[in-house]
Amino acid sequence: MTAVAPETEVQQQTERQGFLAQAIRFVLVGGFCAIIDFGVYRLCLALGLDAGIETDIARTISFIIGTVTAYFLNRKFTFNADGHSKAWGFAILYVLTYVAAVGMNKWMLAALPEGTWWTNLAWAISQGSATVVNFVVLRTVVYKQ
Repeated sequence: MTAVAPETEVQQQTERQGFLAQAIRFVLVGGFCAIIDFGVYRLCLALGLDAGIETDIARTISFIIGTVTAYFLNRKFTFNADGHSKAWGFAILYVLTYVAAVGMNKWMLAALPEGTWWTNLAWAISQGSATVVNFVVLRTVVYKQ
């Protein structure tokens, strides 16, 4: 059994605390942005974008507004990145996330019964799956320190 050097233990503890702090901030920012995204989605559906391809348009509009908000808040509040140095990585990630979110929403709408509750559940599943992927990629690739 090998002993871990004290400085290595301190470094590991600091990294764990940094990860936890980022995860908490990410959840807070994500929750706020999800409320914005969901509100815009429901507004678009209420305005008539609630059938067929129009649902994809509603999800696209809400995703864009939520994503722009998430970019600015996560860049500064969660990952403490300066300027727009990571904008391209963020943009590429969110294009992929968009495809996944809209695709998952469409798949869930086809699989679930019709109705407002089920539409909301489809949105929540699409949002949740995208959120997990986002945090992992943002932390390990886009805003890697």
